[in-house]
Formats: sequence, C-alpha cells, structure tokens
Amino acid sequence: MVFEFPKNFYWGSATSAHQVEGGNINDWSKWEKANAKRLAKEAKEKWQPWQQKRFPEMFNPGNYISGQACDHYNRFEEDFDIAKSLGHNAYRFSLEWSRIEPEEGKFNDKEIEHYRKVILALRQRGVEPFVTLWHWTNPLWVREFGAEENKKFIFYFNRYVKFIVENFKDLVKFWITINEPTSLIMNSYLMGLWLPQKKSIFSVLRIYKNLAQAHNQTYDEIHKIDPSAKVGFANVLIFWESFNKNSILDQLGMRLGKYFSNQKFLNLTKDKHDFLTCQYYFHNRIKFPGKIKNENKEASDLNWEIYPKGIYHILKDLQKYNRPIYITENGLADVDDSKRAKFIKDHLFWVAKSIQEGVNVRGYFYWSLLDNFEWDKGFWPRFGLLEINYKTLERKVRPSAYFYRDICIANGITEDIMSKYKNLLE
Repeated sequence: MVFEFPKNFYWGSATSAHQVEGGNINDWSKWEKANAKRLAKEAKEKWQPWQQKRFPEMFNPGNYISGQACDHYNRFEEDFDIAKSLGHNAYRFSLEWSRIEPEEGKFNDKEIEHYRKVILALRQRGVEPFVTLWHWTNPLWVREFGAEENKKFIFYFNRYVKFIVENFKDLVKFWITINEPTSLIMNSYLMGLWLPQKKSIFSVLRIYKNLAQAHNQTYDEIHKIDPSAKVGFANVLIFWESFNKNSILDQLGMRLGKYFSNQKFLNLTKDKHDFLTCQYYFHNRIKFPGKIKNENKEASDLNWEIYPKGIYHILKDLQKYNRPIYITENGLADVDDSKRAKFIKDHLFWVAKSIQEGVNVRGYFYWSLLDNFEWDKGFWPRFGLLEINYKTLERKVRPSAYFYRDICIANGITEDIMSKYKNLLE
C-alpha cells in the first residue's frame, strides 16, 4: 500500500442543485438570462487567448444560461447507478429552496416527495447522503426583500430548514447548512461579479453576520428536531503565503486574506459545528496590497494553479479545532482529462500525510460527479468525473473516474493501482 485511509472513510463526489438539475426558476436563473449577452461579450477581455481558442463556446450567450443543465433532476437514478459503480459510498448534493418554497410560506409537497426519492435512491445503493441546505440560490420572493443582506433571511431560512429536517430526519444524518459563504461575499458584494453585483464593504460585513446567525440558529434547530444529527457548514479554504516572507507588508496582506477567507466565518459560528469541512481549490502567494503572484507551474483550464500541498497545510490548521473533517469539494476544470488523475492522487497523498500526523479526516468528495453549470462561467469549464454531452445529455465516464474508483474500493492507493494507471499519471 502506497498510502491507505481510515476504516469507514467516506469516498464520493459532490454537486449542487442549480448546477446540475435543470429547470430551476430562482434568482440565479433570472440573472443569467439578463446577463448572458454581457458575459459572452466580456469573455474577450476576461480570458486568455489560449482559453478563448480552446473554448469558443464562451462567446455564445447560451453558454451562460443553465436551462436543462445535466437534467439530473430527472436522471438522478442513472447518475447514482454510475456513482455506485465507481465505488462511491457517499454523495454530497443540495436541495433547491426555490422548488420547495416557490412562494413565501407555501411548501411544495411534490418537490418534497421528489427529494425523498433522491435520498432513498442513495440509501438503496448504500450511499451516504450529505445534504446541503443552501448553495447560494434563492427563491425569487427571497431576493425581492434583499436575500442574505436582509436580517429577514435568518428567519425565513430557519423556517425552511426546520421544514426540511422534519421531513427528512429519518433519512439524513449529515447536514451542511450553508455553502461557501466567503465565495458569495467576495464575488457578489466585494467584486460585484455575481448577483446582485453590488460593491459595498458594509454589505460584506452585514452578510458575514447574517449568514453566521443563520447557521447558528439552524444548527440549534436541527439538533432540537434530531439530537443525533451531524451539522456543519462548507467553506472554501485558501492556502495563503506571502510572496516575500521577509516583507512585513506581504505578511500583512497574507494574514488579512487568511482571516477574512478562512477564519472569520468560523469565528462567528464559534462551536456550532459537529464537523468541519475543507473545500480546496486555491493557493495565493500575496504581494501587498493584494496581488497574487503564483508560479502556476501547473494549472487547470480555468488557469487556477494546481498546488496539492496546500490542502495539507489547511488540514493541519484545522486540527486545532478538534473536530472530524470532511473534504467536501476538491477538483479541477480539465476538459481532456489529462491532469485529473494526477490531481486526485497528489491531493490524496497530502491528505493521507495529514491523517498520519493525527488530523481526523473522515471523507473526500471530488468536485464534481458531473460536468456542470459553473455560475458566471457557464458550461465551458469541465469539472466532472462524468463527461456530459449537453446536446444529447449522454453521460460518459472519464478515465480518471476509473482511477478514482479503484482508490475508493481499495480505501487507498496501492502499487497495483499506480502501475495500472501509469500512463494516466504521467
């Protein structure tokens, strides 16, 4: 065994409702239609020439409209059969609030029954559901009062969560209240890229507080309904370094970045976590005041640097909280599947090293099971273990998915696996 993982380790993949289900009517679907032409036009300035040449679909406004997405809403059983065949014993997904409560106070029994079928389908295949309650999208009536920027969000989100947990407490053990609050804060309210495209430091601070209170209240509410439930939130965690370790200013820039991305929300939610999560994509070498100076020796199709060792440092930082840790997202855009197997192997090497040093990591979820709709980037970035033909909706298992399958089944990486996939790992 090159390296192995603890007994009863969770191996799986992750998705979110809006990115894969199709047919959603929410604040994001409305924003997409209003901004598709603009996003297609701005692609010429936003992306590098090699990306523009390789992904000309970025210039098509249709790329930015989620539409039918992967039609996972109707094809979930097919997708779960494939996931099971690939050795997955866990699956992280989100519920779509806009389906469940399309009008204020009116819960849709048909959609509750649909999601019950989804969860039962996982249980019947021996796959543990990790359910995310909010992955950024809101019903239109929530957006009308300002969504997460308004304190009302806390009350309505708590009411929605209570309804969900009362319906599914018999089937779900792991609940993730909120997905990546800092990604939303940065992209929507600091940089103004996502809806509502607002740049305001006051909004940033207000939303930190509102989302933290929403998590804290729902944490308590879930435990009232089901004391045995396991509850946490999911956050993207960045490995920060200073560009010049001898520069006080670079050190300051690094510390500020780390505080607002990795630590602040965790501080605001205090001890209301039965487990912690790690969603790792980014390594930032900061040159004051905020320039990122990465070497980018290897990079994804999105030109995000591939830096596997960063996940080790993040997990070691989380060790002091003395909670179980689940890596609920880790993946890359790689359309030709030339880097994905090595990406998985190298990140799992550092995860295994952290475990050997006492970090209590209990699961790994690759992002994503399916190619999907990547928000303001649309469909051209390909993260999936399964390749999706968006015209026919055909699913095709990528070679790296078989490599990951053998790891899941072996609960580690063996010499035989390394030898079997030697060409894929070079």
